Order: sequence, then C-alpha cells, then structure tokens
Amino acid sequence: MSDKNREGKRSARERIAAERERDKARERRRRTLIVGATVVCVLALAAVIGVIAANSGEDKTDTSGPVAAPTGAAGQDSLVIPVGQDTAKSTLTVWEDFRCPACKNFEDTYRATIHELTAAGKLRVEYRLATLIDKNMGGSGSLRAANAAACAQDAGKFTAYHDVLYENQPVETDDAFAKNSKLIELAGKVDGLVTPAFEKCVNDGTHNSWVAKSNEAFEAGNFGGTPTVLLNGKKVSGDQQNPLTPEKLKQMVEEAAKA
Repeated sequence: MSDKNREGKRSARERIAAERERDKARERRRRTLIVGATVVCVLALAAVIGVIAANSGEDKTDTSGPVAAPTGAAGQDSLVIPVGQDTAKSTLTVWEDFRCPACKNFEDTYRATIHELTAAGKLRVEYRLATLIDKNMGGSGSLRAANAAACAQDAGKFTAYHDVLYENQPVETDDAFAKNSKLIELAGKVDGLVTPAFEKCVNDGTHNSWVAKSNEAFEAGNFGGTPTVLLNGKKVSGDQQNPLTPEKLKQMVEEAAKA
C-alpha cells in the first residue's frame, strides 16, 4: 500500500473519530440541559407550593365551619349589622355586596344623608350582606370583604370600614377584594382598626360561615339583586316610576320622626 493510500485511510479514521467525539459532546450538552431544566421545574414547583403554604391564611374561603356572628349583630339568626339608635322611628334595611357596582352607586349617593339621619337619631340602618357577585362572576371578593367588614364590626368600626370599602371598590371584573392583604391595607385608612386581632379575623375567615348564612337569607328573600333597600319594611329601591332620592329619603324619615 502506498504512503498516499495509508494517509487517506488515517485521515478518514480521524474524521470519523472526531465526528464521534462531537456527537458525544452534543449528547452530553443535551443531557445537561435536560437535567438543568428538570431542576428548574422542580425548584419552581417547590416555590409555588411554598407560596401557597405561606398564604394559606389568605386562601381560606371555607364556609362550612360554625357560624360566628360579629359582635353586636342583631335580628333573626343575628344576620343584621345595625347602625344607629334603637329608638329611631325609621329603619332602613340595605342588602348589599361589596363587589356590586350598583351598591357603590347607592352608597355614594346616599352616604351623607344616611350618616346625617343616623347621627340625629332619626334612622336606624340594618346592613345585610350578600355574595351575589362571587356567584355571578366567580371569585371570593364578596365573601372576604363581607368577612372583613364583620371583623371591623367586632372592633366597633364597621361604618368607617364599610365606607372605605365602597370608596375603594375595584371594577366588577377585578376580584381585588379576594386578597386579604388588600382588605387589611384598606383597613389602614380607618384609625385604630389594624390590630393583630383584626388581621387574624380577616386571615382566618372567622365570619365566613356567617356571611354564607346571610347570603342564604338573601336568596331566600327572592330580592333579585343588590342593592335591595327597604324603608320600614317597604321596598324603596328599583322603582323607575317613583325613584328614591336622598331628599325623598330624608323627607320620609323626618316625617316619621315627627309622627
């Protein structure tokens, strides 16, 4: 065999060997990438599990526990949060949902008048909470906000917190009230409300079952929607022919107070 043929065969062997080494190197890199990606996925999954565990208090939407009515709750099954004096001649019953845009509109329109009449001892308001938007839109903001409001009632600061929730209501499709951290943040707008007891009440969902029972009463009443407003037991909301106004509400309450 000539030197030239031997050299050609050696070069071919070397090329084949070099190609095999390149194939092995590519295979090692591929395995390394697979292992690395697997580790990242495992770490990411662990992180998600950790976050869920850390926020387990914020995810409590269980309504199957014992019904714990907030302090001072009144009415049948203690489902009413009363505001105002018991001696007031008129009672305004308000069925509402903190996620409900129409409820916000009612509150924005009548808030000053209601505060004026309750402060004067002429009107007692019975707030009754529903979770209609959670049912219609999904989410848990109605439930959690109602629970937080009940926690504020425990602290003797329901009215102020109630108003803060409506003043800061997110759009209907944004379930921001589902985050307990948001509800506690808003509680910071009410002097003295944020305490360890309030935070625990919110995070534990202490009044969730009470809220659920209140919503059952709302559904049993076949009211159709929120807000549903009754003055001395007579529905005064939703009448297009004779709509309620702040001035009309004030006039009816003052006339009842004089009677």
